[in-house]
Amino acid sequence: MESIIRDIKLAPGGHDKIDWVKEHMPVLNVLNEELSRTKPLAGKKVVVTMHLEAKTAYLGLVLKNAGAEVAMTGSNPLSTQDDVAAALVERGVKVFAWYNSTQEEYDHFLHKALDTRPDIIIDDGGDLVALLHGERSDLAANILGGCEETTTGVLRLRALEAAGKLKFPMVAVNDAYCKYLFDNRYGTGQSTWDGIMRTTNLTVVGKTVVIAGYGWCGKGVAMRAKGLGANVIVTEVDPIKAIEAAFDGFRVMPMAEAARYGDIFVTLTGCIDVIRREHFAVMKNGAILANAGHFDVEINKNDLAALAVSRRVVRKNIEEFALADGRKLYLLAEGRLVNLAAGDGHPTEVMDLSFAMQALAVLYIAENHGNLANKVYNMPYELDRRVATLKLKAMGIAIDELSEAQIRYLHQA
Repeated sequence: MESIIRDIKLAPGGHDKIDWVKEHMPVLNVLNEELSRTKPLAGKKVVVTMHLEAKTAYLGLVLKNAGAEVAMTGSNPLSTQDDVAAALVERGVKVFAWYNSTQEEYDHFLHKALDTRPDIIIDDGGDLVALLHGERSDLAANILGGCEETTTGVLRLRALEAAGKLKFPMVAVNDAYCKYLFDNRYGTGQSTWDGIMRTTNLTVVGKTVVIAGYGWCGKGVAMRAKGLGANVIVTEVDPIKAIEAAFDGFRVMPMAEAARYGDIFVTLTGCIDVIRREHFAVMKNGAILANAGHFDVEINKNDLAALAVSRRVVRKNIEEFALADGRKLYLLAEGRLVNLAAGDGHPTEVMDLSFAMQALAVLYIAENHGNLANKVYNMPYELDRRVATLKLKAMGIAIDELSEAQIRYLHQA
């Protein structure tokens, strides 16, 4: 089966990007060296559906070096980097993706990836799993299991499990310590602001930033906004998270109130219609709207379009919506993931942890699928510890170890 990409001639630039991230992913490098020798995935087919950029490409190559036949496609129409896709094809990975695909093309690419009849999948947001429980359910019996990268995807998986409909075991990599503590918080925190600032070329200092959702991603974006000098408001539906935001020093209020104050809005909830018609109606002239949740449903684009008397692209990844009263609101990256659609995604060193967890999760599925029910599993804690230990070593950091006496004391009856 032939790959479907934009242009194979773009490959040289993609090779450079992959080689750059490889220099800054020491944990994945250790695993790559080990797996290249042992080939534990020999004979297995793996489909990876993620944001197809250099860091993800290196994960795909690690799985290939472990012996797997790998096919990759994007998990967002705007996050595929065409030069990286081309480089992957030259390195022996099947790729079905290109930047700015239509919805029809995006769906077609997912189907083409599934046409390779995978044994194991890595999903990012749940679209691949949804197909395997719908149009392509005929392939579900072949799936040994898989892994999920995001909060949104894990929520969809747990809904399937609760309904008794999950057809194969899935590992919630998103819920592993070495994923959410660093990727969701520090990765999203830095990459979201990287995407917003490079797109707008505006300051953050002194502005009022409204963060919708105070999960781990929201915590990271709020923390970075504060560090950049913004005045931060948090909106929440969870009373516990709302208290946490207040204790962290942020103002907390409903979106209906926050909408009047915000200069920049960032949604990170995983839910629909977080910002909608009544909020647009009271926003300041010039308010900037960005989403860092997985799907482009958190900012209601239909409501925004209905209120606008005109709209135009004023800068790459910035669309202006002019309202009847003269106000202008600005939507970044079509309301899609601003850190990937308008940036390069999370920092390489952070994704080193996340993708090491993904590689180990694939191995866990390959080795243990016969003992796993059709459920959502957490990553085994010892794999979290292994990744953390490798990362500390790469950072040149040593820590204490418990003595035998201390171990006995902690485990005494």
